[in-house]
Amino acid sequence: MGASLPPKEANLFKLIVKSYETKQYKKGLKASDAILKKSADHGETLSMKGLILNCMDRKQEAYELVRLGLKNDLKSHVCWHVYGLLYRSDREYREAIKCYRNALKIDPDNIEILRDLSLLQAQMRDLAGFVETRQQLLTLKPNHRMNWIGFAVAQHLNSNGSKAVDILEAYEGTLEDDYPPDNERCEHGEMLLYKISLLEECGLVEKALEELRKKEPKIVDKLAYKEQEVSMLEKLGRFDEGEDLYRKLLLMNPDNYRYYEGLQRCMRLYSANGQYSADEVDRLEALYLSLGKEYSRSSAVKRIPLDFLSAEKFRQAAESYIQPFLSKGVPSLFSDLSPLYDHAGKADILEQIILDLESSVKTTGGYPGRADKEPPSTLMWILFYLAQHYDRRGHYDVALRKIDEAIDHTPTVIDLYSVKSRILKHAGDPVAAAALADEARCMDLADRYVNSECVKRMLQADQVSLAEKTAVLFTKDGEQHNNLHDMQCMWYELASGESYLRQGDLGRALKKFLAVEKHYADITEDQFDFHSYCLRKMTLRTYVEMLKFQDRLHSYPYFRKAAVGAIKCYLKLYDSPLKSPAGEDDEMSKLPPSQKKKLRQKQRKAEARAKKEAEVKEEANPSTLSRSGKRQVKPVDPDPHGEKLVQTEEPLVEATKYLKLLQKHSPDYLETHLLSFEVNMRKQKILLALQAVKHLVRLDHDSPDTHRCLIKFFHKVGSMPAPVTDAEKLVWGVLEAERPTISQLQGKSLSEANDSFLEKHKDSLTHRAAVAEMMFVMEPNKKNDAVKLIEESSNNLVSLNRKLKDCVAVHKLLKTVLDDQDAASRWKAQCVEHFPYSTYFEGSRSSAVQSSSHQQISENGSPSSNHSASNGNIEKLNPTNQTPI
Repeated sequence: MGASLPPKEANLFKLIVKSYETKQYKKGLKASDAILKKSADHGETLSMKGLILNCMDRKQEAYELVRLGLKNDLKSHVCWHVYGLLYRSDREYREAIKCYRNALKIDPDNIEILRDLSLLQAQMRDLAGFVETRQQLLTLKPNHRMNWIGFAVAQHLNSNGSKAVDILEAYEGTLEDDYPPDNERCEHGEMLLYKISLLEECGLVEKALEELRKKEPKIVDKLAYKEQEVSMLEKLGRFDEGEDLYRKLLLMNPDNYRYYEGLQRCMRLYSANGQYSADEVDRLEALYLSLGKEYSRSSAVKRIPLDFLSAEKFRQAAESYIQPFLSKGVPSLFSDLSPLYDHAGKADILEQIILDLESSVKTTGGYPGRADKEPPSTLMWILFYLAQHYDRRGHYDVALRKIDEAIDHTPTVIDLYSVKSRILKHAGDPVAAAALADEARCMDLADRYVNSECVKRMLQADQVSLAEKTAVLFTKDGEQHNNLHDMQCMWYELASGESYLRQGDLGRALKKFLAVEKHYADITEDQFDFHSYCLRKMTLRTYVEMLKFQDRLHSYPYFRKAAVGAIKCYLKLYDSPLKSPAGEDDEMSKLPPSQKKKLRQKQRKAEARAKKEAEVKEEANPSTLSRSGKRQVKPVDPDPHGEKLVQTEEPLVEATKYLKLLQKHSPDYLETHLLSFEVNMRKQKILLALQAVKHLVRLDHDSPDTHRCLIKFFHKVGSMPAPVTDAEKLVWGVLEAERPTISQLQGKSLSEANDSFLEKHKDSLTHRAAVAEMMFVMEPNKKNDAVKLIEESSNNLVSLNRKLKDCVAVHKLLKTVLDDQDAASRWKAQCVEHFPYSTYFEGSRSSAVQSSSHQQISENGSPSSNHSASNGNIEKLNPTNQTPI
């Protein structure tokens, strides 16, 4: 580097490189300016100066200098390498790879460039290129451990595990017998465990087990050693040895559920679906009885039998398990037992157990059959459990009575108010739920979890501004938006986005949903630094696991919810386009869409130019530089309310971007294909809409949403004009060939298929509503029949245990799609009785009705009663005691 410079300037160039590496940017700039005074066109110096300016956030200058340097010296590998580093800093990885390859054409054996290229190839999953680059690095520097390991990992990621094993064995052959030294024992042990896991992955389990036991003295992580050994013993069918080893693992950690599960597998007593024969239950009972004596302090050994025991044995085991937790006051007891509510009959037994305990404690002060008295708090925790129990079973009246009784007993326990808030939310009163959550928050202003729970309840009640003020209490310097975004607080952004979507504020909703998508992009980028770090620290098993996790990152629920929310926003924008912006004059509003689009593009370019000019002016101002030379600029969101997001010209194109991600990463998620159907029907992509329908039928052919899409699709196709062009005839031919393959339509008209669906699901409200809607879609003159079909189910609301959200959906269907206000009013009157706490239906006990009646009494001059937090009349404690964390 700097070879064309005189000796003095060449030394200065070395100083520039050293200053860049040590982050002494001002020193580096000074040295580069000294060289450029004498050699103004020296390409490598220009490039290095640009690289330093890039680190000082002066990107525009940086790119100009680097491009000028490259122009002056196209045959310098340094210029190409720096250009690649510049692209890499801006996450333009493909462009950076091109620059690195150009640099390698000039200097093919440059270790630094090859290493940087390999990191980018791993990041972009160019696995074939990753293998090639790592092999070249090993060839150039075979005495470097990291090159051997990197080549092995590259082969493994490229689905060539056996080759990776050969490389690791070849590397071991280069080591001395007394290797490793004490300071490298952990790293070498991790490499050995990685090699053994590779052998296991390749199916060479016997060899892997032999190698594991042979290398035991060199493996430091003894727990990982035992877990890997027992895994291989299971695969080899050596269950007796596996059983012994699992018992040793239980001695180390008797509360690890995986060890109990493995022990059951080794004893042939494990069932994935939880179904056991009577003989297996007896053997399991005997097993856990003996384990319980051995590990008397373990809660897992007492909890697991509750999953397979039944009837009287379950009752006895549950009672002995529950009583100590109630005496100690463990709030999470219900969460621990809630999976048992999915087992037939166990919820009834649990209810009877708790009711018996309540009765005994109230009458005798102790548990049944015991002389010892329980502390007063035991009754409160019994009532606490009962409230959650009745809430789970949908008996909200009883649940609220129990939690109120618990609050009267001990009014200072925060968990009671949180649970009452949750019950009111389930009962359909989010406003009262938010008020109770706020009361719980005020009881402990330093508890972040309670604060977060309160914020969530406020967002569910669409109290967004109040939620923001509450959330800001636990953010740094009181900056709500920036800090929550920087902390990747996705639950807040999702709840906030859903609230804005319900309120019809699509700009803010999109802003929140796309913020979550940005977090996932950042998580993907965050893996970059680990490509070299993990190889250096030899955390190879965790590294490969992390890469696999990154490959399925977008299949996780938070991203799915954000993508679904964004697509729904874009569909609403397409169905109801926004009016022209306030600044748009009458002449522009009269322009055709194509010319309007060109004009807006010009406006955007003008805005971008103005922004660049402002940046240049800011860079010229030395007051914004820190001591290190890095510019301290507070990020400013140019579109805080999403106003520019909703001005998109092609909402369906934007929706398709997120739809493709859902189709790739969540193909077994029903809503993915529901949204695919909606988007493609609007885009007139008939075959893609048919594909979505077929996926829906495959996933859940009994779903009312699937039925809606199926009928809508073929009704729409049936109303299309006869095909004229060859393309239309081809599409028509595909539709005719595919229709008989759908079992619901075989030999039936759409009306017959609709009637058949009703006959199959006549006891389900949601299915009846879907049938009624499709009846109206196909034959609008049968509107009265459709309404009658829905109203027939209103008499069975109680017996069929209708859910609140289903009844709300039916009311909206009657009010909007069927457009029958009288029927909607009648339905509402039926639901008011069944859901008295629902604010949507204005139930008699809901906060909406109570607050209006309270206001009316106050207006009449009568004294008002302040007896319930659900009325929203909560005395706030002093917020200055808030302790930020």
